[in-house]
Amino acid sequence: MTETMCAIGFRRYGPPEVLEQLVLARPTLAPGAILVRVAAAGINPADWNLRSGSLRLAVRLKLPFVLGADVAGIIEAVGEGVTQFQPGDAVYAMLPTSEGGGYAEYAALDAAIAMRVPANLGLTEAAAVPLAGITALQALRYQAAIQPGEQVLVNGASGGVGTFAVQIAKLLGAHVTAVCSGRNIDLVRDLGADDVRDYTRDDIFASETRYNAIFDTIGSQPFRRWRRLLQMRGTVVTIAPKPRDLAISLLTRLSRQRLKVFFVRPSGSDLEALSGWIADGRLRPVVDRSYALADAVDAHRYSESKRVRGKLVLVVDEQLAAQQPACTARAILTPIA
Repeated sequence: MTETMCAIGFRRYGPPEVLEQLVLARPTLAPGAILVRVAAAGINPADWNLRSGSLRLAVRLKLPFVLGADVAGIIEAVGEGVTQFQPGDAVYAMLPTSEGGGYAEYAALDAAIAMRVPANLGLTEAAAVPLAGITALQALRYQAAIQPGEQVLVNGASGGVGTFAVQIAKLLGAHVTAVCSGRNIDLVRDLGADDVRDYTRDDIFASETRYNAIFDTIGSQPFRRWRRLLQMRGTVVTIAPKPRDLAISLLTRLSRQRLKVFFVRPSGSDLEALSGWIADGRLRPVVDRSYALADAVDAHRYSESKRVRGKLVLVVDEQLAAQQPACTARAILTPIA
């Protein structure tokens, strides 16, 4: 194992073209950590928001910065005190977004936030799970506190977080209304949505249904509009807040109709819950396209088009990814040559 590695990152903020190949020192192992040889890394909107500099006031990065909060690969080494894993284990994890590190040949991470990849999931598909899946689970289970039989609306249902949110809301026992464009209706219905609304044709605010929870994954509407669709006691959870939303969330904390602005955190226990559902065949990732690591610029361009169905994945090590069994959890995968 060499002392250096290749990675994709940026030295200055800007458009996708600022991404470049970097040669960096291979991460060292701290106690309680694992060193993962990365097979694939997920792409998330947070990646290009960090790269563009739109989050620079909220998140201070040390440049050059290696992007990537989703990793899947094989453990190369374990640090002192790590007993739950051993070299050779296939694992996946969500890294702290502000720390990144996934777009690289190796990643060092806290063993507590990693989980073994379910046997019915390949490493390419596994890289699509952690951040989006954990976000959806934390938003619905903890922020919205969904109960069986409740009415839930998912806005942006065909995106990375949205595709997980539809499935998880159903697993939690909710009646799910999904909002997406017409071209994605069949996909979202196949994920289990009870009702699907095409936002390009339907006026969702004319609906007579009142929801216990609304999960807005894309921030397309202000709270004042969403609250019209809430029951007398209801919650809007957003992961894409508008400038006024933080203030509104504070003002509505004691109200019957609340807005919650939510930011995901890595969680081994939440990833374990997702893994159980995947292993049982009740939850699946949706992968729109996969790209070679060298094609990260093209991947970011497509991600920023906001036309992605589910997730995009960077294949860091094609041979390593190919060694794993093909996904049998019905992931949708459209490779890019």
